[in-house]
Amino acid sequence: MKIALVQMNCIVGDLDGNARKILKFYNKAKALGATLVCFPEMVLVGYPPRDLLDLPYFISEIETFTEEIAKKTDEVSLIFGSIAKNAQGVGAPLYNQAVWCERGKIITRISKRLLPSYDVFDETRYFEPGSFVPPIEFCGKKIGLTICEDIWNTSEIKSHRLYAVDPVEELKRAGADLILNLSASPYSKRKIHHRIQLLQRCAKKNAVDLLYVNQVGGNDELIFDGGSMFVSSTGKLLTLSPFFKENITLVDTEEKEGSSLAPLDEVALTYEALVLGLKDYVKKCGFKKVVLGLSGGVDSALVAALAVKALGPKNVIGILMSSRYTSRESIRDAVALAQNLKIKTKTISIDKIHRSFEAGFIKLFGKKKANTTEENIQARIRGNLLMALSNKEGHMVLTTGNKSELAVGYSTLYGDMAGGLAVISDLYKGQVYELCRCINRKKNIIPENILTKAPTAELKPNQKDQDTLPPYDQLDGILKLAIEDGLGVDEIIKKNFPRAVVIKVLNMIKRSEYKRRQLGPGLKVSGKAFGMGRRFPIASKYK
Repeated sequence: MKIALVQMNCIVGDLDGNARKILKFYNKAKALGATLVCFPEMVLVGYPPRDLLDLPYFISEIETFTEEIAKKTDEVSLIFGSIAKNAQGVGAPLYNQAVWCERGKIITRISKRLLPSYDVFDETRYFEPGSFVPPIEFCGKKIGLTICEDIWNTSEIKSHRLYAVDPVEELKRAGADLILNLSASPYSKRKIHHRIQLLQRCAKKNAVDLLYVNQVGGNDELIFDGGSMFVSSTGKLLTLSPFFKENITLVDTEEKEGSSLAPLDEVALTYEALVLGLKDYVKKCGFKKVVLGLSGGVDSALVAALAVKALGPKNVIGILMSSRYTSRESIRDAVALAQNLKIKTKTISIDKIHRSFEAGFIKLFGKKKANTTEENIQARIRGNLLMALSNKEGHMVLTTGNKSELAVGYSTLYGDMAGGLAVISDLYKGQVYELCRCINRKKNIIPENILTKAPTAELKPNQKDQDTLPPYDQLDGILKLAIEDGLGVDEIIKKNFPRAVVIKVLNMIKRSEYKRRQLGPGLKVSGKAFGMGRRFPIASKYK
């Protein structure tokens, strides 16, 4: 039997466009000789649809399009992810479903049984868990249908199993010899490797062949990597689809020969993820061009390089906004970067605007000593100029703050935090340098001086980041343990970090929560990012 795994890039809520795309890929897969064509979880709707699911008319349209897709099938079976109403009169209003159709009709529907409600997932808010459905006999196989989380119930992921039932085990006991899993599993660092191992263990433990089809593309903060695969009942990875691109992979379920997996380059994967996430966010939001401030520093250099890769140099504009504190070195580096990237730039000095604010501050503050107020107003001037250009030209502003800075509040609200997308908000400072080095592997795009000079905001004379912050290697280590691993002061100190520094950093994280709540959406590439998957209170006394 030949099964086509179609990893498709859908747009949330674009039912008409997604339906047409499903049928286009379905016909392509048929032409390749597929017997069964399988699409990802919720591919008709787009994942995650969030509170669109609270709109009754949206749900009605989903059902209409589901039926229309089924009508356009022939003897080649089609399975795709959709949504259906819960007509039982009790429980959540909807089901997350896999729809199996052929010869113009819906043959069966399978509802997702395990509903994640952690990190970025919130499915119990909308969906009722499905009930067990026996395997479906098809072409001499007994196929068990599962949806995403249904295969993730194992104590090897967390310290304990999250759910009382294991859908794959139940399907195996009912005679299944092939498991199909429709998924919308977002990318994060090291998750691809972890996912492959999970599927291999699942297939081997249950002695079933396992076919997995994943969504691809960026939807708001989430980036889906694709990587659809076929794993044999012995746990051998037989087929692995490309990452971060649409693809049809035709799998012959009788072919059990495969090649070994090459080592995964996690830095390159993160780079690809950010490029795709940026590209899709800009285009799916209806923009064509982006604008960002070029400071001559490493953060704006990385964002500019990612934007050029995602959108092309003609669609990226860099703005140089020097002040009396901007060094010639920074200007030279920013110009060299722009030339290497072949992007258009505009230059404006903020000095006169800055001085006018300082004159106003004398009236407002009297003889009070200057502090970060006078520093931050420079960032706010720059933010206003970028937003004015966005307003006038219709370009999206990209912010350039990294996770290290945003974690401890080393950023200016309504200044460098102003913009439509926080591209590198989930990269620690050390990772920013790693990605820049990755970009420079083949050609020196980012000037070496940007990568070797000491980071500085240049908001006062001779300023360096380390005047205010711990060294970045130390800061990043503490932040990862606190944010991603959830460790407290005493546990982090045991990892050989100074007590005073740990306490200071954790207090800075807490005090900056209100700032991050006002940040634009950020692309998620770690296990725990600021944004939809991290829900901490702002007004809180817990330390």
